[in-house]
Amino acid sequence: MADILQDFIIKESISRVFEIIVSPVAMDQWWTKRCSGEQKVGGIYQLWFGPAYDWRGTITKLAPSSDFELEISQADDDWNGTRVGFHCERRGGSTAVRFYHTGWPEANEHYRISCYCWAMYLRILKRHIEFGETVPYERRLEV
Repeated sequence: MADILQDFIIKESISRVFEIIVSPVAMDQWWTKRCSGEQKVGGIYQLWFGPAYDWRGTITKLAPSSDFELEISQADDDWNGTRVGFHCERRGGSTAVRFYHTGWPEANEHYRISCYCWAMYLRILKRHIEFGETVPYERRLEV
């Protein structure tokens, strides 16, 4: 199995960082085109990226200002059963974020593309929180 791991610092309070990571409405600012769902363990998020990419994930971890994890249940075959998660820790006046996307069946072409895409989305997340930048969905992998 292959995993995607990213660690980075966001210069903002842990409560604000965590809320933007887990809020379906806020996800639309850095990852999804449209997200909805119930913010509780067992809650299902609809992760919509366009007509051909209407995905689902179930919240498997949710600890306030600390941990958030989705198990992907309806997506491309390579994503099904994988887990996308965040662990946040206070680091002075900033927040240390440990991101993971684990359980890939193999390090194939789709995995390699997703490694790149996650780096881009996480950069947009950081810049959105730190500087208030908003990038239109269609341009997110170009900035």
